Amino acid sequence: MFKLLKYAKKYRLQMIIGPIFKFIEAVFELFLPLLMANLIDNGINKGDRAYIIQMGGWMLLMSVIGVISVFICQYSASIASQGFGTELRNRLMKKIAGLSYEELDELGTATLITRVTNDVNQMQVALAMLIRMVIRAPFLSIGALVMSIYINPKLSLIFAVVLPLFLFILYLVMLKTIPMYRYVQKKVDQIALVIGENISGVRVIRAFARRRTEKKRVAEASDDLAKAYIRVSNLSALMNPATTLVMNFGIIVLLYIGGFSVNSGAAQQGEILALVNYLIQMLTAMIMVANLVVIFTRAAASASRINEVLAIKEGIQDPEISLPVPVASSQIPVVEFKTVSFSYGQAEEKALEKIHLTFNQGETIGIVGTTGSGKSTLAHLIPRFYDATEGEVLVNGHSVKQYQQEALREIIGIVPQKSVLFAGTISDNLRMAKKEATDAEIMEALAISQSLSFVEKMDETIHAPVQEGGMNFSGGQKQRLTIARAVLKKPEILIIDDGLSALDYRTDLQVRAALKKQLQNTTIVIISQRISSIMQADQILVLDDGKLVGHGKHEWLLKHCAVYQEIYQSQVNETTPAAGLEGTSHE
Repeated sequence: MFKLLKYAKKYRLQMIIGPIFKFIEAVFELFLPLLMANLIDNGINKGDRAYIIQMGGWMLLMSVIGVISVFICQYSASIASQGFGTELRNRLMKKIAGLSYEELDELGTATLITRVTNDVNQMQVALAMLIRMVIRAPFLSIGALVMSIYINPKLSLIFAVVLPLFLFILYLVMLKTIPMYRYVQKKVDQIALVIGENISGVRVIRAFARRRTEKKRVAEASDDLAKAYIRVSNLSALMNPATTLVMNFGIIVLLYIGGFSVNSGAAQQGEILALVNYLIQMLTAMIMVANLVVIFTRAAASASRINEVLAIKEGIQDPEISLPVPVASSQIPVVEFKTVSFSYGQAEEKALEKIHLTFNQGETIGIVGTTGSGKSTLAHLIPRFYDATEGEVLVNGHSVKQYQQEALREIIGIVPQKSVLFAGTISDNLRMAKKEATDAEIMEALAISQSLSFVEKMDETIHAPVQEGGMNFSGGQKQRLTIARAVLKKPEILIIDDGLSALDYRTDLQVRAALKKQLQNTTIVIISQRISSIMQADQILVLDDGKLVGHGKHEWLLKHCAVYQEIYQSQVNETTPAAGLEGTSHE
């Protein structure tokens, strides 16, 4: 847990000031019962009004200084804990953003969200309590015992009876609750996973009429979390009545024995009242210590989960000495695969096996194949979302491992399988590809993607709002906007990963014709299940079970590639209208 405190370096001043002022407040709080005892015994009992005013003035002054000290401590703790949480959250997000697809898949989205939110919140609470209570609670516990011995050593022996009993109760409660808090954290992960799947897959759930099933699944996860919380809360709740019972028992014994001592002249009324206050202070401070242990235990569990993410050694790292990405040239292949094989994680089966290919400047490359044949995997190796297990991937004549990832991806435009838009405006989404893009450039990109037809109908055109996930656009509209975003920066390599699937045949053709015309020097890689989307490509790659089983133009593959023939025959009725459109194209 303390390893993470390095992210609170900016707030060292607050972390020093806070405990100092809390210590000052604790010292004054410790002296107040003693002053009150003197006020009663030497002032009220003797009728000394001046002494009463004097002691009362000192008590008031200490109380005011104590309140000011508490305010300064609380303010410092708030700044430090919130700043620490912000720094830690930013560091986590930076780390997550740098993880490869493989590492993200291994961790899972639900647990990452929980770690960035809930676990960081636990660390913030722990730091705030560290500043506010770590010095105060032990100091008051020990200080109250010392002051009670100073006032009356004989009566303070009652503390020696009450304290072990009190500590035993705290130990029993903590022994049971600490492991249960760790169990609760796992249940939080589980419910985050279930809710995340339900929200992201709401359309699938409705399409298959599984609302009741998923509702039951969410309810079960919620019940498991609730039961875990109830069990640990019930045990924690025992601490207050049990400790209060012990505290009140100690006060009764103290008052009973103290009464005899007062009658015999061995003690005074003020001393007994002061001892009662010190007993309450000591036991209350012990409860604080117990709560601190629970808070720090939960924080330790959260810290280990956060450290687990921060400690991940990124599988894909930039080279220590990187090359600038050369400008694409017609003299060398823009992309080259040299006997490339790839497998996911520890899987023995290869997703790609011994792929050898070259893509030249200005070419349109079509990739087709059966489901799970490795089409997207092949494309993901170009921007280095994954590293090849064997062989080498070259871009503009050099291995992708010799470039900085950011520089490499600057020359690549990607239209992902799932059309992802962010809350904001249309222009905000498109400018993710090119921050300094002008409105004219945005309009040009929208024209290439055939998006002007619906964008110009909106009241605010390119400044029209985009709801979370692009929910206010249809599937085809979202796909066209993601195409516009990819082409805005005029990339050297454009990868369209099944990004035309939601378009009708005519729009599909128009988009491809516009891309060919406007991006003449761009190497375009189109992954598609539709033969009609790739049949005019300069090269068509046919993948089957990770192997390249066909490579050539449409006509050649129809004669020589069995897999391509099967795919074509399965779509022949569907592609007939598109084929007619292709015949009129000047691509």
